[in-house]
Amino acid sequence: MDYSSEIHLVPCGKERYISKNELLLHLKTYNLYYEGQNLQLRHREEEGEFIVEGLLNISWGLRRPIRLQMQDDNQRIRPPPSSSSWHSGCNLGEHGSVIKPSTLPDIQVTDAEPSMDGDETDSAVGEAATNLGGWEEDAPQLMRTRSDVGVRRRGNLRTPSEQRRLKRHRFSINGHFYNHKTSVFTPAYGSITNVRINSTMTTPQVLKLLLNKFKIENSAEEFALYIVHTSGEKQKLKATDYPLIARVLQGPCEQISKVFLMEKDQVEEVTYDVAQYIKFEMPVLKSFIQKLKEEEDREVKKLKRKYSVLRVMIERRLEEISEGPVTM
Repeated sequence: MDYSSEIHLVPCGKERYISKNELLLHLKTYNLYYEGQNLQLRHREEEGEFIVEGLLNISWGLRRPIRLQMQDDNQRIRPPPSSSSWHSGCNLGEHGSVIKPSTLPDIQVTDAEPSMDGDETDSAVGEAATNLGGWEEDAPQLMRTRSDVGVRRRGNLRTPSEQRRLKRHRFSINGHFYNHKTSVFTPAYGSITNVRINSTMTTPQVLKLLLNKFKIENSAEEFALYIVHTSGEKQKLKATDYPLIARVLQGPCEQISKVFLMEKDQVEEVTYDVAQYIKFEMPVLKSFIQKLKEEEDREVKKLKRKYSVLRVMIERRLEEISEGPVTM
């Protein structure tokens, strides 16, 4: 990746710019930190505009529940499995995925029930019996092995790629998909998601993209993006800011600062000066207040003395002027 370029200004907010060379240095540090990971960022130029693109990590910081859409567009509704299907006897998850049983069923040799794949498994057992001598004595072990394999095969009928394909039009929020009982819920505080954006997208655009990704019905106007530091400082990203540029300028380490999605009316910005005192104990904070009050009193006395002297000098000069001869 070539980081050399000519001097050029890149917008990072309303009436705020950063030189292209400086941004490339930050970008180089960012990509070195995430070397070998999918969080590395790419950059390109399009019609003379410098564009950075990639994944942005966003932490959930909501205090109130969110609402998920009832159903995706063109989503198929699968009927529940019948008792006669091969699903019977298996534990099913919320979306039809098979949960592997903790203990394998003990299947009797004489009462083996036929299944959908019975012909295949019977032929497989027949071949194994032919190749092994004295299969009558080992029949219980072979039959038990067949039942074990059957359970495993049934649990792996759908590969992870197929499951992702079936759910391609709805992402989960840390494993939570829509459920009619839990369509209104609060994501775990501090849990991380990500969205693919570029450096030309403003804060409202990123918010709408994030809500649309998870099919959230709440309006984007209810939320805001904040850069939260471990020191306690909270900086709200303005509507004219570019979140991806802000993340790059803050540095890649999320142990120092993170981008949070929060409610507008639930969070107040905390400046750096205030954040310095947040983690102190109350007695220490009271001593700070006492020191500040004493310093304030000293400054007030100093100002009073200064202006008292000036007042005396002005009054004395006025007396001299009034007592002097009148000149025409």
